[in-house]
Amino acid sequence: MQAIFDDPTFWVLVAFVIFVAAFAKPITRAIAGGLDKRADKIRADLDEAEKLREEAQDLLAAYQRKQRDAAKEAEAIVAHARDESERIAAQGKERIEASLARREQLALDRIGRAEAQALADVRAHTIDIAIEATRAYLADQLKGPHAEKLLESAIRELPKKLN
Repeated sequence: MQAIFDDPTFWVLVAFVIFVAAFAKPITRAIAGGLDKRADKIRADLDEAEKLREEAQDLLAAYQRKQRDAAKEAEAIVAHARDESERIAAQGKERIEASLARREQLALDRIGRAEAQALADVRAHTIDIAIEATRAYLADQLKGPHAEKLLESAIRELPKKLN
């Protein structure tokens, strides 16, 4: 056994074991502390990433809601515009129909007045022709006492016919 204690390799081994034993605890603590810090940093990064992912999902959901709301609002605006245009078109149609009806009635009234005026003109002209023909006939055919008798009879009946 003496030979082991005389061997320098043995003493190097013992020194190495003592050195490792002496420094193993602090080095282990340092390594463990570094690993713990790194684990904490990784955990914090994961927590931050999870938080950012949740915020991104919330923002995405909010954006999708806003997009759906905007689409619904756009559809409502289009529907309102369509209804409004149909209402305006219907009003325009009613106004045009009313205007055409008024113009047609005015034209019919003018035609009626023109017909009545034409009939009155024809009657007046016919009466003028009849009077002229009667006057010419009477002037040629009735002379003497017979003409005077007719004239007196006509003068007597004139007040009755005027009333």
